[in-house]
Amino acid sequence: MKRKLISAIGVAAMMVSIAACGGDEGDEGKTGADGFAGQTLTVWVMDGSSPDQWQKDVAAAFEKKTKAKVKFEIQQWNGIQQKLTTALSEENPPDVFEIGNTQTPAYAKTGGLADLADLKSEIGAEWTESLNNSSVFEGKQYAAPWYFANRVVMYNKKVWADAGIKDTPKTRDEFYDALKTIGDKTDAEPIYLPGQNWYHFVGLVVGEGGELVKKDGDKYVSNLGDPKVAAAMETYQKFQALSKAPKDKDEATPQQGEVFAKGNVGAIISMGWEAGIAIEANPEIEEQIGYFTIPGDTADQPEGVFLGGSNLSVAAGSKKQELAKEFLRIALSDTHEGRLAKLNGVIPNKESLQSNLAGNAAAEAAAPAAAGGGTTPLIPEWAAVENAPNPVKTYMTAVLNGKSPAEAAQQVEEEFNKRLSQES
Repeated sequence: MKRKLISAIGVAAMMVSIAACGGDEGDEGKTGADGFAGQTLTVWVMDGSSPDQWQKDVAAAFEKKTKAKVKFEIQQWNGIQQKLTTALSEENPPDVFEIGNTQTPAYAKTGGLADLADLKSEIGAEWTESLNNSSVFEGKQYAAPWYFANRVVMYNKKVWADAGIKDTPKTRDEFYDALKTIGDKTDAEPIYLPGQNWYHFVGLVVGEGGELVKKDGDKYVSNLGDPKVAAAMETYQKFQALSKAPKDKDEATPQQGEVFAKGNVGAIISMGWEAGIAIEANPEIEEQIGYFTIPGDTADQPEGVFLGGSNLSVAAGSKKQELAKEFLRIALSDTHEGRLAKLNGVIPNKESLQSNLAGNAAAEAAAPAAAGGGTTPLIPEWAAVENAPNPVKTYMTAVLNGKSPAEAAQQVEEEFNKRLSQES
């Protein structure tokens, strides 16, 4: 299995990005709790995905129902692809793990994920179909949709007020003009936009109606040379020119929330939960944080966004399959899924739970763009593309360093296609 996993997904690190639901806890499971007494379930969750209190509440409910314990292990997005690939090939993999929605098909293809068809039948009848699509591969349910989110503009109200800006922008041009005003009238950096915030770039491509790959016969190949992709990159380049951020780093290097926390940045393109990073670094920044939908070309159409999400899967190699499903019944219940949506401002996978987002400014800013959003290609071959060094990131940095979009696309095309053509 190890060779099969590594050949299908790749050998280097990758970064991905973004809640779930199910039946009420009273309907969970039919296995007697005594059979699980003394066991410990290992669950990998990504940094920032689930608050400490949510983990404590789920662990308490899990222990009460099963007499077993759960051990949450926090993972970092950078490098998780290779780490998880290796772990799934070993004798004792994590029993349950969070996985990026766009990466699920690749892991399903390798045979590393357990079939959860029975769980879907039991608790997944109301899962929103569009959010569940990435959990299904070749007609089988290999994961459960967990959470869903997209990026917004997080801005510093004081910086904007100091620049004399009273209203948040409604169009892309208004947004750019506002940032220019901040640069002209204050000492703040208008926007912190690192050169490789590539999920924002994906959103821009979606907004242009473009695709990152195309079909060439029976295989997928790079589509970075497409004029729509070039137009998205030119928009990115225009805004990045207002930033002092490095052109060869992403938003996690350093954490842009920590940069924002210093109080001398007008805005960042961020996930809602990144405000927590800023507040932890500087509690006084909390009252200055505001959000608005990323403006698009016209006021009636928000900017395209990457619709990120995470699924929860059970390792095919786990020796605790039934206990893992008991965990999912609890973690995906209305009680805990609703709580996660409220705490993290993520969109749950049941429409009936979206009431939990009321009053969450970041979630309210994200919602208008969701209808026009999209993802990276939902194909197993895509996973290898994101392995470091991600050729899309390389393409972006090349453009920002002076190459034309066409030249940059040509520079990375061979590597891009090589990754897409990996065989399992």
